[in-house]
Amino acid sequence: MARTGFCDSKPLLDLPKKVDERRAPLRTWANACGPKDRWQPVDADETRMAPVKMEPERRWERSLTMQTSDGIIMGFHEGSQTSSPADGCVEGPVLLYTRGLQGLHSLQALVPTLLRLEVENALEKLNLTWDRTYAWDMFLDMMRTQTWHSFPNADLPRHFTDATRAVLVDWLIQVHEMMHFQDETLYLAVHLLNRALRQIKVTTANLQLLGMVCLFLAAKKEECLLPEVSGLCYLMDHTYTRHELLRMERKVLCGLKFDLSYTPPLHFLLLFASVARCSAKVVWMARFLLELSLLEGQCVVFQPVQLAGAALCLSRRVLQEPPTPEGEAAWCLASSIHVGSEATLLRIMQILVSPAANAYNNEACATSVKFSSAETLHVSKHPGLKNASALLGV
Repeated sequence: MARTGFCDSKPLLDLPKKVDERRAPLRTWANACGPKDRWQPVDADETRMAPVKMEPERRWERSLTMQTSDGIIMGFHEGSQTSSPADGCVEGPVLLYTRGLQGLHSLQALVPTLLRLEVENALEKLNLTWDRTYAWDMFLDMMRTQTWHSFPNADLPRHFTDATRAVLVDWLIQVHEMMHFQDETLYLAVHLLNRALRQIKVTTANLQLLGMVCLFLAAKKEECLLPEVSGLCYLMDHTYTRHELLRMERKVLCGLKFDLSYTPPLHFLLLFASVARCSAKVVWMARFLLELSLLEGQCVVFQPVQLAGAALCLSRRVLQEPPTPEGEAAWCLASSIHVGSEATLLRIMQILVSPAANAYNNEACATSVKFSSAETLHVSKHPGLKNASALLGV
C-alpha cells in the first residue's frame, strides 16, 4: 500500500518540493527523454551479432509490403510453431525488401537476432529491467497483455459525447501535471476511464468524480506517494464529499473486477525510439502526439503498440530530419515491431494531424501548453505541425 503524504490542501500545493521523493527508481526513465546522447547508437558486442537458433515457439513471418520509405512491417506470432529441418535448425525469417538497405541476403538471417539484441539493449538502457536475462520475456509480455482490454468500437454511452470526454481528459492532464505524477499514471487513468464509461453506470453530474477516481486508482498502482482524499476533494472545489469519492472508488473497482493492468503506449514509444536511434526532438514530438491521442475518442480502438508506432512515424515526417544510413537501417529494424497494417498506422496519423495542427485553438489545450516548454524543446509550437496534413496527402 502506498503511503500518503498530504493531509490538507496547503501541502498539496507544495508538490514540487517532493518530486524527488515521489519518483520510483525504475520509472524515472519514462518521465524524460534524457540528454541527447541517450539516443545515440549502442555499442554492441560484434560477437553477439552472429545468427543463433530461434526458440521453437516464436517465428517471424512476412505480412505485407510497405509502399513508403519509412521502413518495413513484419508480423510477430508468438504462439505459432516453426518447422525444423533435418539438421535441427529453425526455419529462417523472411525480410521484406526496403529501399536503401544493402547486403539484403546477408541481413536476412540476422534480423531476429539483431532485433532481440536491440530490444534487450533498449530495456536495459531505459533501466526497465535489472536482469538482462528476462528482457526479451518482458517484451513478449508487453506485446501479449496490450490486447487484454481492447475496445471493439469507439462508441460511448448515449448521454456522453467525445467532446465531453475530451474536456474531462484535458482536466485530468492538468491535475496530473500539478501533482507531478508519473506519465504512466496518466495513461493508466485515461484507460481506466475508457473502461469505466462502458462498464458501469454513471451520470453526467458524476463524470468529474469518475475521472478523479480513475486518476486516484492509477496513482495507487504507479506512484510511491499519494495525496489525501481530502486534497482530491479540494481540487474538485468540494463539489463531491469524501464519502462520495470513496463510494465511487469501490464502484469502479467492482465494475472493473479489480483488474488495473495495462501496458501504456508510452513504453512502446520509448522502446521504438531507442531501437531506432531517434533524436531527442523526435522523441518529444512523438510524446506530444501520443498524449494528444488520449483526447481523441477514435483512438481507443487501436492497440498501444499501434499508437506508439504511428506517433513516431508522424513525428519523423513532421520534423523531416536529414536521414543517415545507420539511422535508416535502425528505423527499419524498429519498424518490424509494429503490429498492424500500413492502413492502420496511416489512419491513426490522420486522426492526430488535426488536433496537432489546431492544438492551441481547441478548448482542451493542456497538452499543448505542457509540451511548449524549453524542457520539451517547444515541440508543440513547431511550424511543421501546420503542414502535417499535406505530408500525409490529406
